[in-house]
Amino acid sequence: MTDELQQVMATAKVWTEEPFDAETREQVKKMMAAEDKTELIESFYRTLEFGTGGLRGIMGPGTNRMNKYIVAQATQGYANYLNKVAREGGFVTLPKGGQVSVVVGHDCRNNGRLFAETVADVFAANNIKVYLFESLRPTPEVSFAIRHLSCQGGVNVTASHNPKEYNGYKAYWEDGSQVLMPHDAGIIEEVNKVRMEDVKRGGSKDLIQ
Repeated sequence: MTDELQQVMATAKVWTEEPFDAETREQVKKMMAAEDKTELIESFYRTLEFGTGGLRGIMGPGTNRMNKYIVAQATQGYANYLNKVAREGGFVTLPKGGQVSVVVGHDCRNNGRLFAETVADVFAANNIKVYLFESLRPTPEVSFAIRHLSCQGGVNVTASHNPKEYNGYKAYWEDGSQVLMPHDAGIIEEVNKVRMEDVKRGGSKDLIQ
């Protein structure tokens, strides 16, 4: 067994235990038991990177896949950054120390609603007010809502033109545009610090509208 495969197997083994759900655990166990380890390696050889625009990847279990766990981890990092900027008085639309608010939307991609609700829950657990669209919306409507509601950020769950196996996560700033410098670098730095056990869940339903 190569060093790479040993590392992949060790990372994957974590996903066969709690807090990962039963379906995820079984899927990972099957990949680990398969003679051909290609899918296992592709799913676990790295962590899906949060880039300038957010996340984008093939859906499925694993650190290098779009799933509710990776989405939650990225959202925790984004929430940390939003709250940090709020404490420093860095928003035009929010008094220093005020409560951050965000808009969350999704399109018609598979798992779009699941991922959007996951994002909303993590934000709420970090004391961030969430305006969650009740059904799928086009991307420009998310941008409009951020400005209309004077929010400090937002997330749209979409993979644009990519094949159906993909989904994605686009992060927005208070001006309704996707995050730009220096905030993109700041969010990426915070996301990279977050471990799975750092993710806050079970936010107040009163914070999700």
